[in-house]
Amino acid sequence: MQLNKVHSVKTIDRVAAELGETVDRIFDLAIDMEPEDGVIWVYGPGDDSVIAFSPFGIENLRELIEMDHEHAR
Repeated sequence: MQLNKVHSVKTIDRVAAELGETVDRIFDLAIDMEPEDGVIWVYGPGDDSVIAFSPFGIENLRELIEMDHEHAR
């Protein structure tokens, strides 16, 4: 049986600040990511929700940002 070893996640706002990117840019990069890529949606009361990333998801975002920068050159 597989156990989930994710013990914490960071919200998109925190990840954007840590990576020096805008929330909109992180969202655009993350929209095609799947849960196995380290992204989840966290739902609160009512219609509140926020996208969050595991440490693995943050590493995937770093790679996407690097690839995007290289593509822009």
